[in-house]
Amino acid sequence: MQQNHSKALQHPVFSILKETAKECGIETYVIGGFVRDHMLNRGKAKDIDIVAVGSGIKLAKAVALNLPNKPEVTVFKNYGTAMLRFQDLEIEFVGARKESYNEDSRNPIVENGTLEDDQKRRDFTINALALSLNENSFGDLVDPFNGIDDLENKLIKTPLEPSITYSDDPLRMMRAIRFATQLSFNIELNSLQAITNNSERIKIISNERIVDELHKILASKKPSIGLALLNKTNLLPIIMPELTALQGIEEIEGQRHKDNFWHTLEVVDNIALTTDNIWLRWAALLHDIGKAPTKKFHKKIGWTFHGHEFVGSKMVYKLFKRLRMPLNDKMKFVQKMVLMSSRPIVLAEDFVTDSAVRRLIFDAGDSVNDLMTLCEADITTKNAKKQKKYKNNFKLVRQKIEEVEARDHVRNFQPPVSGEEIMKTFNLKPSKEIGIIKEAIKEAILDGKIPNEYEAARKFMLEKGISLGLSAKI
Repeated sequence: MQQNHSKALQHPVFSILKETAKECGIETYVIGGFVRDHMLNRGKAKDIDIVAVGSGIKLAKAVALNLPNKPEVTVFKNYGTAMLRFQDLEIEFVGARKESYNEDSRNPIVENGTLEDDQKRRDFTINALALSLNENSFGDLVDPFNGIDDLENKLIKTPLEPSITYSDDPLRMMRAIRFATQLSFNIELNSLQAITNNSERIKIISNERIVDELHKILASKKPSIGLALLNKTNLLPIIMPELTALQGIEEIEGQRHKDNFWHTLEVVDNIALTTDNIWLRWAALLHDIGKAPTKKFHKKIGWTFHGHEFVGSKMVYKLFKRLRMPLNDKMKFVQKMVLMSSRPIVLAEDFVTDSAVRRLIFDAGDSVNDLMTLCEADITTKNAKKQKKYKNNFKLVRQKIEEVEARDHVRNFQPPVSGEEIMKTFNLKPSKEIGIIKEAIKEAILDGKIPNEYEAARKFMLEKGISLGLSAKI
C-alpha cells in the first residue's frame, strides 16, 4: 500500500494545521479513527485526533486563531488535551505521551513522550496509524506496528503484549469486541486469549462505559458477532448474567427445549435487519430473559416457561438499574415489549378475532408496530414451511391491526364518555361506581359490543348505571 496519503488530507483544516504546526515548531500528526476509516474507505470521519510532539493545548489555541471565526478551545488540563469544533468537525489535540497504570485503576500516570510512545499506548494497531501534518512529510504514513497489514488481514491486534494492554485499561476488551463486530474483523488469537484471561478486570470499569460499548455492538449490522465474543471471553456472564443463564439445552425423558441464548442472538440479528431503534434491539436481546427462572419440566406436557414475559419485564428494571441505564420511558418501552412479546404470536396461531386485535392495540398503544417487528424477528425456525406459515400469519395480524384501528380508533384510547359526565348524569360524588362504569364502557368497546362512539357509549353508560341501582338525570 502506498505510504503517502495526502489525498486523505484535502479538507482545508489540514493545511491550516500544517501551517500552524510550522509556525509553532511543533511536530504534528493526525492519528486513530480518521486514518483507519480513510484506509478502509468508510467515509469521512467527523472526529479528528491530533497528536503534537509537545503541547497539544498550545497547538490547539494557535490553530483556533488561524481558523475562520476563531472557534472557542475547550481545555481539559487534567488530561493535557484540548478540543475545538470547526464546521462539522470535532478536533481533539493531545501532546504525545507515555502511560503507565496502577492495578486498581484505568486512569494512567502520564509523561511526555515521542510519537512512537503515543502510538504504543493506543489500543489497537489499526488505531495507531498516523499521517504526518508536517511540511516536509505531509501525508506520510507512520506505522511502526504494521497496522496496515492488520487492516488488510481484517485483524484486531494490540501494539504491545495484549495482556498488558487489556489489564492496563480493561475497557479495551470491550472495544476490541466492538470493533470486531462493527468492522467484521477477527480478534488475533493471543489477544482473544488475553481478553478471556483478564475478563474479571472489567469489574473496575464503570457501567456507563460498558453500556456505551454494548450500545455500539447492538447498533451494528450483525450484533451476534459481538455478543458471541462477549460470551466466549467470559465477559458476558459478568456484565449480563441474565443472558448467559439462558444458555444450554436440557433433556428429560427424551424431551428437550431449544437453547434460548443462541435463539436470542438470532432474534437480535433478525431485528437488526429491520430497525435501527436501539431500544427495540435491547427488547429483542432481553425478550426471553424470564425463561431461565421460570423453566419447569412436567411429565405430561414437557418443558414450560409460564409467565416468563411478566418475570422478564420485572428483570428488565433490575438490569437497567444495575447497569446504570436510563430508568425512564426508554426502560418502560423495553419492559412493555418484553411483557407483550408473546401476545401477537398467540394471535398468529389462532383465528384472529377483532376483539383480540382491539385489546392488542389498546395495550400496546403507539408501540404496536414495534411489537409486531419484534415478534416477526422472533421467528427463527429452520423449517421453511413453518417459517412461511408464521410470516403469512403475522402479515394477516398486521392487516387486521390496520383494519380494526381505522374503524375503531383504539390506539391511545380515550373513553367517549368522561368521568365528569358520569358523575353529572347520576348525581355522584367521586366513588367506585364511576370507575366500574368507565371500565364497563371500555370493555364493551374492546369486545365489540358497542362502537367507539359517543352516542353508543352514553346509551351503554345509562344502562350500566341503572343496573347498578343508580338513577339518571336525563
